[in-house]
Amino acid sequence: MGKKIEFETFYNLLREISVSLRLGAHVKDVLQTLVTKSAQLFNAKGAIIRILNPKTKLLDLGASYGMSDQYLSKDPAFQKEFVMDLCRQNRIVIIRDILNNPFVQYPAEAWAEGIRMIIDAPITYMDDVLGMLRIYFDEPREFSEEELQYLALIAERGAAVIQRAQLLEIQESRYDQLALQTEKLSALGRMAAGIAHEINNPLAGILLYSTNLLKKAPPEGPLREGLEIIIQETLRCKTIIQELLEFSRPGEPKAFLTNVNKVIEKAIHLLENEFRLKHIQVKMDLTKQLPYVLIDENQVEQILVNLLLNAIQAIEGHGTVTVRSYVTSDRKSVAIDVVDTGCGIPPENMSKIFEPFFSTKPKGTGLGLAVSYGIVQKHGGRIYAFSEPNQGSCFVIEFPIPQETYQEERSKAT
Repeated sequence: MGKKIEFETFYNLLREISVSLRLGAHVKDVLQTLVTKSAQLFNAKGAIIRILNPKTKLLDLGASYGMSDQYLSKDPAFQKEFVMDLCRQNRIVIIRDILNNPFVQYPAEAWAEGIRMIIDAPITYMDDVLGMLRIYFDEPREFSEEELQYLALIAERGAAVIQRAQLLEIQESRYDQLALQTEKLSALGRMAAGIAHEINNPLAGILLYSTNLLKKAPPEGPLREGLEIIIQETLRCKTIIQELLEFSRPGEPKAFLTNVNKVIEKAIHLLENEFRLKHIQVKMDLTKQLPYVLIDENQVEQILVNLLLNAIQAIEGHGTVTVRSYVTSDRKSVAIDVVDTGCGIPPENMSKIFEPFFSTKPKGTGLGLAVSYGIVQKHGGRIYAFSEPNQGSCFVIEFPIPQETYQEERSKAT
């Protein structure tokens, strides 16, 4: 019979893990603390924590204590189904017959390691399997119901650690994407400014001479057709150059406290004819009495017009575009949704839509969303999208509510 666990020792273990989580300790360090203290708490030979890999559906090693590298290299990465079975039974499994239990895949190596008993506790949150805590003993022993409850609570704390690890991974991934995007935008901006100035003058000359030649060309014939194509394509190049210049130096927003509903209504009014000609219905769901936000009306109008034009082009035949305004759930931002019933965006393109020069349109420059992204960033806001093929798209823009306004809103709410 092993030494009985004292409540104070158990409480100190949970407290140490909780404190390290609050203080922002590295997840691997917290996991290491958890397995080390768990093994010591139960006077065990060693312990490991395995974390479910969502891609492989295997349980990868998260941290270990007291086990040799040779054994850990052999210790199997259990299938998710094994832990799911533990969860369904809602119990901790004690393995006493090391040599004949199907969940000990290398019994000879385990015996040679000095293992005589194993106890497994599933680590879950709600219905999600996150991992497993396995504790090794060098001699058989009995466990009281109280001790098994202690182990279940430790496994719960392990769930908090693993959740935090997964959240950190998501945040780091997003940060890396933003950093890469910012680097691309910065490099391209510098390049664009230089190229735009170099190309603008020759384009102006081409446009001038081709326009003059067009005046002298016969009313009919290949010469006029050719000149018209030259003029049309030159004007298109100038438009691209102008967008490049806007992209490279959009300028600091001339921000004033504004109700975004006013800007939304103006942008929709500008495109009324487009909506009517394309037989597209426009719906506005604007929240009244929105907090004012600091925005440059012209720049935000530019973003909305671009998003609305994209929505029009995405809808083939009849469809609907819905524009909503509201305060976000955390009460810190005012958001605008532009939703269409169009063709949607394929999943493989979602991560690229704000990249410069990425476009799926035959004549698109791929700069509209990149410019919009830069403008929103300058406002301290966010722009992102949700979409499914053939299910339409939703673009969301968020502008922060000024701190003093936010404080006033909170005071009214309380």
